[in-house]
Amino acid sequence: MLKVEDVNLYYGASHALRGVSLEARKGAVTCLLGRNGVGKSSLLRSVLGLETIRSGKVEWEGGEITRLPVHVRARRGIAYVPQGRDIFPRLTVLENLKTGFAPLAKGLRTIPDEIFELFPVLRDMLHRRGGDLSGGQQQQLAIGRALVTRPRLLILDEPTEGIQPSIIKLIETVIRKLAGRGDMAILLVEQYFEFARDLADEYAVMERGEVVLAGAGKEMVEADVRRYLTV
Repeated sequence: MLKVEDVNLYYGASHALRGVSLEARKGAVTCLLGRNGVGKSSLLRSVLGLETIRSGKVEWEGGEITRLPVHVRARRGIAYVPQGRDIFPRLTVLENLKTGFAPLAKGLRTIPDEIFELFPVLRDMLHRRGGDLSGGQQQQLAIGRALVTRPRLLILDEPTEGIQPSIIKLIETVIRKLAGRGDMAILLVEQYFEFARDLADEYAVMERGEVVLAGAGKEMVEADVRRYLTV
């Protein structure tokens, strides 16, 4: 389980995260919702170690990781699919996937066949440059690259952004399959309500750096959540 407890994060004098607590368990999808600028990505960056928190703690698989550097967290099975995908446009699909080898021991530096089963287009385009792929194909590549690391915690930051409906449906199916295996926790940041609603085992809603709603996905009240999503 991922456990975030009472985390406070500042950017200078700006209090970005205000006593945020959150849990994500293996075999489940935890959806984090909220408008732009409310602290969702800051929370993800705190879990990853990309931001140094002022107070609180982050635990993963029973051990505290609050002060561990990013590369150590990656070696402990935490993978990140960033908003905007951040693939390497001049590298081929195969080379992009191989960048996922970085946190792995030499004996594990192979690309699992499962990635091509989940995303067949990647096999077909192995030798195409990442920059030549469509937005939806790049998103599949970004998720595939994260899966190369054999994560036990997969963090996705708005994977539906700018993606066509057919690919959104594919990504939803993939997330459901990964969670269904039972060996991976999935933390999903999303603004697209229907996508989050259909996937969430647990959910949390943020506003102004705080969690203002949380609970089981099946108990999510659409009207209550949507009022924190609309501008």
